[in-house]
Amino acid sequence: MNKRNLCSETLFQKAFFEYAKDLKRFLFFKFKDMETAEDILQESFLKLWKNCEKVTYSKVKSYLFTIANNAFLDVKKHEKVVRDYNKSYVEQNKTVSPEFLIIEKEFYTKVERAIASLPPKQREVFIMSKIEKLKYKEIAQKLDISVKAVEKRMHQALKSFKERIDYKI
Repeated sequence: MNKRNLCSETLFQKAFFEYAKDLKRFLFFKFKDMETAEDILQESFLKLWKNCEKVTYSKVKSYLFTIANNAFLDVKKHEKVVRDYNKSYVEQNKTVSPEFLIIEKEFYTKVERAIASLPPKQREVFIMSKIEKLKYKEIAQKLDISVKAVEKRMHQALKSFKERIDYKI
């Protein structure tokens, strides 16, 4: 068949009925969205029709799948650009007032003082639990004490800590 035959309505319809279903499945698999899959399917066949003189019937399938895959990649690139823009926009608009920074600094100072003022055994358990993120069982093993002792020290540390930083529940 010569190149011009694909421009005939009959041959084009044959290509559509032969490949549309598989191409739609392929696009649905890629996009996980039927509406988008159908849109790209239509765009792919539209591009095929516009370039029918350049494509032989034997190359129709690979041409369509290439167009569809490129459209998928374009959509994903666009989504990434939008995500990156939204992320940078949010970061640019995170304006922190000087008052907030002062309050935050005062709070951290209060927290540091509260931790420093804990009795050594309570401070040790508190730091291992809250900062090093160890479980009570791990703390008990490291300190060679019971889990109940860890729980008691942690309870006392938290109680004292909350009082020192004026924490209201």
